[in-house]
Amino acid sequence: MANIYVVSTPIGNLKDITLRAIETLKSSELIVCEDTRVSGTLLAHFGIKSKLTSLNEFNEEVKSHQILNQIEKLENVSLISDAGTPLLSDPGYKFIKRAGELGHKIIPIPGASALLSALVVSGLPTNAFTYLGFLPKSSSKQIKIFEQYKNQNHTLIIFESPHRVIKTLQTIQSVFGDINMSICRELTKKFEQISNLPISTHMGKFETKKPKGEFTLVLNPKEN
Repeated sequence: MANIYVVSTPIGNLKDITLRAIETLKSSELIVCEDTRVSGTLLAHFGIKSKLTSLNEFNEEVKSHQILNQIEKLENVSLISDAGTPLLSDPGYKFIKRAGELGHKIIPIPGASALLSALVVSGLPTNAFTYLGFLPKSSSKQIKIFEQYKNQNHTLIIFESPHRVIKTLQTIQSVFGDINMSICRELTKKFEQISNLPISTHMGKFETKKPKGEFTLVLNPKEN
């Protein structure tokens, strides 16, 4: 049985990788990743020459079985995503679940996470929070989700793309009103931006500057 390491990688700034992560990836006979091109660039930067194989949202069901059949004689295998902590809005759940059922040892190698990074700089309560990941595209489905938390003192964390962020902010405002919320853009990267403002102010800024980059939204309906 293999040791399967779930390894967090940088979400932008390459200096955020841990020494343990580098050592683990170097000692792995196989690294399971989303995109071999993206991960190949990261590994080359740190002189890591381990073999790569892809596992993504399109092939996870079939590829998980293939990989698990291959690793019976391996000692160390790592799972990484394109950036951050694997399985958080990234593929790998089915692979890890099945590996655990088969008796492989699953070991976390903690590190960078956009989810936690955005939460701790938001200025919002951290004692109870809910990670919603990427929301459904439909506004009506988003509203149904938000309604569940309307009367709860829960901080909500959402990942959003630049071409959908304005529409999502409009939906949030329609449910919770013009509340203050934290928007983090391009965390740890060169053009990182973090702002805690009323939703209307955020949207006003987007009227003059088109949204770009990856967004993490943090809000709490009870904290205003």
